[in-house]
Amino acid sequence: MATTTSHRLTGAALLALAALFGAWFHDDRHAVAALLVFALPPLLLAVPAWRGGRRAAFWGGVLALFWFSHGVMVAWTRPDERLFAWLEIVLSLLVIGASSWSGLRARFGRRA
Repeated sequence: MATTTSHRLTGAALLALAALFGAWFHDDRHAVAALLVFALPPLLLAVPAWRGGRRAAFWGGVLALFWFSHGVMVAWTRPDERLFAWLEIVLSLLVIGASSWSGLRARFGRRA
């Protein structure tokens, strides 16, 4: 059950990240390129992660490290985009935590 919950949380956070990027870059003059680079990967990984795909969850966690770094950089350098950046940071940390949860639980959980 916990594995299903972590997969669902990973998928939901990936969908939320895709929606965030869609809202963030919709008025950008390079919107198509920005959406292909930022919104498409979490969108493609969300459904397989939601369904319990371990590879999709793993790659979502790996990509979330890049999204986290991007969010920190934008929050630090562009005050007018700070809210989007902080949302990106929080959602990327959620993806990292949720995608890693089953492995952390197996490694550090109680032994029966």
